Amino acid sequence: MPQPDFIVVGAGVVGAACARELAAQGASVDLLEACFVGAGATSAGMGHLVSLLGVPGELEFTSLGVELWRGESPRLLRFAEYVQAGTLWVAGSDSDVCLLEAQTAAFKRHGIAAQLLRGAQLAAAEPGLSEAALAGMRVPGDAILYPPKAAQWLAREPVGGSIRVHEGVRAEAVGSDWVRASDGRCFEAGSVIVTAGLAARSLLADLPLVAKRGHLMITERGPRLVSHQVLEIGYAASTHATDPVSIAFNVQPRPTGQLLIGASREIGVEERAENLEIIGRIARRAMHFLPGLGGRQVIRVWTGMRPATAHGLPIIGRARPLGAPGQVWVAAGHEGLGATTALATAKILAAKICGRPLPAGLAGVFGD
Repeated sequence: MPQPDFIVVGAGVVGAACARELAAQGASVDLLEACFVGAGATSAGMGHLVSLLGVPGELEFTSLGVELWRGESPRLLRFAEYVQAGTLWVAGSDSDVCLLEAQTAAFKRHGIAAQLLRGAQLAAAEPGLSEAALAGMRVPGDAILYPPKAAQWLAREPVGGSIRVHEGVRAEAVGSDWVRASDGRCFEAGSVIVTAGLAARSLLADLPLVAKRGHLMITERGPRLVSHQVLEIGYAASTHATDPVSIAFNVQPRPTGQLLIGASREIGVEERAENLEIIGRIARRAMHFLPGLGGRQVIRVWTGMRPATAHGLPIIGRARPLGAPGQVWVAAGHEGLGATTALATAKILAAKICGRPLPAGLAGVFGD
């Protein structure tokens, strides 16, 4: 086969988006995946496309990601089960209400539609919420999708260049223009990009990624309990918390009539087995805000490993391979925001590779 311009290692939603962005600019890309397209952290996440205000630059980064998904082709959005459900952030304490007020103002300054809801307005937006929800911030432009399907579409969508997908290829070592697989095969290209999440640690030197295990559960189908993705404002803080374990209310309505329920974070834990104590804490926290969940049966529970960085934003740029000369490109460490920021990450990476300006507002965030 002819040698491609790029090899992308890791076909989660971020890797597939990067491959599609480069191919759309006319490049040829080999996309390597150890399992199947959309596996790994992509298959374990909730798929919320959410504007998030946390560390500096996060709001600009996430809001660009949300905007780019909204502008995608109707065919992709249908395939990926995209629904612009909006996000409703809720406050469970007076201090959280103050935080909601500040965040509503910050969103508006950034040009993001956001509305503070209290009393009858909040009850009308989500009648199933308990009195524990003192106020809410509605962000109508946020959305949800099913990340594995999104990755599968991005990896195989016809574009200006070409993408060749190689599933079942586990990268064992990388160099600036080659990848060696665990079965001995060697793939060569003009440049190599690693988008393999936590697995990138075994390929790149000094890559500061840490696992944050999360538990999720999904219910049986039933009557609609919520129309928005509903999260407590503490969820945003928990994404950057240093506590060993954090729990925050997060419920997402699925197009199937099911409900996804989360969320937990355990720093440094990479064990796949579910923790019953944490599952119980998630369920109790969810029913504290949404009592109607008590009548809905949970049919499946699973864990996923979020690849995170200490500074709260992904690494997008050049990196050094383990035991090999030269440099490769890397996009990893998205924590729970891989789906939200996949398209934005692809734009940033392509701009860096091609020496073009970064998207507006992000040069100071991801500039070298």
